Amino acid sequence: MSSARFRTLALSFLLTACALAPSVPALAGPGAQAAAPTPTMRSRLEAVRTSRTINYYPSDAGWSAMWTQFDAKQVDKDLAKAAGLGADSVRIVVFPQVFGFPKPKPEYLDRLGDMIHTAARHGLAVKLTLFDWWADYDNVQGSAAWAEAVVGPYADDPRVIAVEVKNEISPADRAAMTWVRRVIPAIRRFAPRMPLTLSVDGHAGPPGLARLKRTLGTVALDYYDFHFYGASEQALADIRKAKAAVAPKPMVIGETGLSTTASSAGEQAAYLARVFRAAAVAGVDSVAPWTLTDFADGAIPSNSVVSTLPAQYQFGLYRTDGTAKPAAAVVRTAWSGREPGNEVLNLGFEQKASDSPWQENLPEAGLAQQTGEVAHSGRRSVRFARTGRADRGLPSLRISPVTPVQAGQRWSASAWARGSRATGLTEISLSWFGAEGQWISETPSRRLPPGTTGWTKLSIDTVAPRGAAGVQLHLKSGDNTGVVWFDDVSLS
Repeated sequence: MSSARFRTLALSFLLTACALAPSVPALAGPGAQAAAPTPTMRSRLEAVRTSRTINYYPSDAGWSAMWTQFDAKQVDKDLAKAAGLGADSVRIVVFPQVFGFPKPKPEYLDRLGDMIHTAARHGLAVKLTLFDWWADYDNVQGSAAWAEAVVGPYADDPRVIAVEVKNEISPADRAAMTWVRRVIPAIRRFAPRMPLTLSVDGHAGPPGLARLKRTLGTVALDYYDFHFYGASEQALADIRKAKAAVAPKPMVIGETGLSTTASSAGEQAAYLARVFRAAAVAGVDSVAPWTLTDFADGAIPSNSVVSTLPAQYQFGLYRTDGTAKPAAAVVRTAWSGREPGNEVLNLGFEQKASDSPWQENLPEAGLAQQTGEVAHSGRRSVRFARTGRADRGLPSLRISPVTPVQAGQRWSASAWARGSRATGLTEISLSWFGAEGQWISETPSRRLPPGTTGWTKLSIDTVAPRGAAGVQLHLKSGDNTGVVWFDDVSLS
């Protein structure tokens, strides 16, 4: 048995022991850890480093509303669903303005205890995020007292494995950084065996993490939390840069995902598949999707700036009606120890068009449509008809692989194409991009002959050029007064 597997089983045993101890009522609050061994900093950090964490708010009560409208039955149902996906931990965010500051209200501490108990009953450890929606940076003493009241009872509780002192802190905010450099040592005094972390804004990228580490100076974190919302095609380059920026400290990906407000459910699934694969190549063992479920209208409190952003409502792996999006299967696969593969890319065009990860490129010059009129295999293909060209090139459908791109790799791509009175140019091509998303070069296939043709295989066999960190496969047909169909794509 591997050491990682042993640690996972040990954590599961401890959580189960907490949940099944004889005095169940006592487990809902602090002190529930008495029946289990005291965790160490090392054991907790190892649990964090390999954690399968889900970010969580109920679909009808996001952010602070989770606490003001606390629904124990809904929490129980949702955490059972998370455990069913393969999660072994859940991230929970607490708010000083809701809990009461600097002295938390007993009823809210009880709700936190209920949440931790429910998580443990489903085999989930808890990561606590403190001080969200809070900026009273002059009040260090009150901050330390509040943190001790919230975290102190769980300082040696195996059900809580880490504390994020503040969500997405800004390294450029001098007051915030002065405050956190004083609060971190205060928390260490009452919770010396609790791993502490911070995150920066999800779009700050590796430079944001590097600046955070520099600004903290001699005040050390136990690990860093990277929130990744960049281009998934270049995820490997970003994850490697972030990991190098905080080395030798461990790093986890504490948030990542894609909203289905403007993207398809298939794009979301492909996005997460790429991030999981890139993280594995980079040696980062913990990827936490944001978030378990979509949010219903009005579920995000109006005092939150994100309440007015439509995209924030549809990052979930599940819809508000409880049905799973394709991304849920990707997460389940990754958390089972298997690699998400090309099955999420719809390379045979058999999925519903609304769930497809393929994206239109230069649609003003012509649109591709999924059709059942002909197919190389299966029931469907995609069809270009009466296309033109745009200033930037020919219309196409594009997709990026799940496998991360690295310079020097050999790549192969192919697609079957068929024409009916076709004109213009029909081909497939690989477009290569650098780590910053800049275009490097293009590798085309041979072209489909004009006129009416049977199914013809168009192929590319090449090596990723120097500096390549991402690639797009394009199915192109432009200046075409006839019809062209594509089907049965491969990309490896």
